[in-house]
Amino acid sequence: MRIVNHTRASPNIPTEDEVTEENSGQASRRWKALQAIGAGGLIAGTLDLTQACVLFGSHIPLVIAAGLLGPGALHQGAPTYVLGILLHYFIATSFAAFYYAASRRLDFLIDHPWICGLFYGAAIEEVMSLVVLPLSALHAAGPYELHDLLLGLAVHMVIAGLPIALCVRRFGR
Repeated sequence: MRIVNHTRASPNIPTEDEVTEENSGQASRRWKALQAIGAGGLIAGTLDLTQACVLFGSHIPLVIAAGLLGPGALHQGAPTYVLGILLHYFIATSFAAFYYAASRRLDFLIDHPWICGLFYGAAIEEVMSLVVLPLSALHAAGPYELHDLLLGLAVHMVIAGLPIALCVRRFGR
């Protein structure tokens, strides 16, 4: 039988119980972060990919892959299609991770997920349209039509920003 002394030998040295409690707390925080980021990225990515395929056709994953590989990817097969899907979920999960990280410092992101999620979705649309797409191998850039800009904003506010913010609130506390 092992006898553990739970009294402090020194004020600077934590007891075994305190070390175990701290490690358990860190593991719990990591698990909550993974849940928030994973669920937010998976839900937002699925909704976004679904709406893109409905609006623009099932070739969208090839277009996503072409953003990395170049225009030749538009005429490739199943492996390129799968790469496009993986890239899409990587981007969605990256946006979820960024929101989660910001929410650790900015409490209002968790306290007000509906309004913050809508604004975050608008920010996602702007980053994708004005930074990611122009820098991609497809060099997609304007001129943009007002209808397309408004549709992109509305769609990403609801199907990307809101799910990410709500998942971070639900799992990230």
